Amino acid sequence: MAKKGNRVQVILECIEHKESGVPGMSRYITTKNKKNTPDRMERKKYNPCLKRVTVHREIK
Repeated sequence: MAKKGNRVQVILECIEHKESGVPGMSRYITTKNKKNTPDRMERKKYNPCLKRVTVHREIK
């Protein structure tokens, strides 16, 4: 039987790419602990379409 933990999978999407109107999308899948970080997560990740590091925010 699998353990029920506080870790959940979340999708991070680039907010700069979304606002720029350039076609395509930059998304990453990661996990987070709901108990330690209840709010939306933000990370700096590489966006291959814009060819630079940008801020990615959790979407629901």
